[in-house]
Amino acid sequence: MKITICFASLPPEPWVQAVQQAFPAAEVYAWTPGAPQADHAIVWAPPQQFIDEQSGLQALFNIGAGVDALLQLKLPPSLKVVRLDDAGMSVQMAEFVCHAVIRHFREFDGYDADTQAGKWSYRKPQNRADFTVGVMGLGVLGERVAKALQVFEFPVNGYSRSAKNFPGIRCFNGAQGLPEFLAATRVLVNLMPLTPETENILNHATLSQLQKGGYLINVARGKHLVEEDLITLMDSGHLAGATLDVFRTEPLPADHPFWQHPKITVTPHTSARTLREESIAQIVGKMQALQRGDAINGVVDHQRGY
Repeated sequence: MKITICFASLPPEPWVQAVQQAFPAAEVYAWTPGAPQADHAIVWAPPQQFIDEQSGLQALFNIGAGVDALLQLKLPPSLKVVRLDDAGMSVQMAEFVCHAVIRHFREFDGYDADTQAGKWSYRKPQNRADFTVGVMGLGVLGERVAKALQVFEFPVNGYSRSAKNFPGIRCFNGAQGLPEFLAATRVLVNLMPLTPETENILNHATLSQLQKGGYLINVARGKHLVEEDLITLMDSGHLAGATLDVFRTEPLPADHPFWQHPKITVTPHTSARTLREESIAQIVGKMQALQRGDAINGVVDHQRGY
């Protein structure tokens, strides 16, 4: 078996060595234009030239959970696109979201400002029952986040395209369920996959349906959010603020208004990083399963986008 690795912005050599060690029977190499045909590929944002040249690929393994960049390419319909199921990402995402929710709920930004000014301050505790957290997207990451929030006894809502049911989580689904989900939510966590249907879903019309004083945590994709609409709703007082980890342009341009907005916390797309050892173990396991003729998890539906 031949495995090629093609990363747009990461050095492939550590992955080549680690995959070769995990799968000694395979021939593993970094892709360069004109490279030999491979059976499988491990990729991150590969160019169209890679897809065009590697016409014999059986499967394309993406090293992130989101595959929107891959599906923008012209892919053969028969080519399996396989995303990571978890590989250590869900616990990181749960950590990040719980931290952001608790930081907002406990008003730690306000305490930070006061202590930096040398002020010893007191803030009245907020009512946890008034801080319903809505998790938008109940895949592997969303489910883990929702369950982690329950540990801190926040009321938790969940929204997904198709009906789902989790103990203690009020679930909504489909276009008909979205308005009710938003109206019942104080803190909105976006973990939706990016598809043509979900692009720009966080806009003035949807965000204005959140409860007064609502808060946005976007850890999915920057293209979900209409940035100007978020700023408008914060400046009007309808939204209290936002924690944003993903952006339409990354790195975030130095002159972008998000950097200086007092109600926005910016982090550099770090909510859930790919862990190399865990990812390679999962990918190699799936390659070996395909070699045996077994079914695998994480195969993406080209039409649905996830």
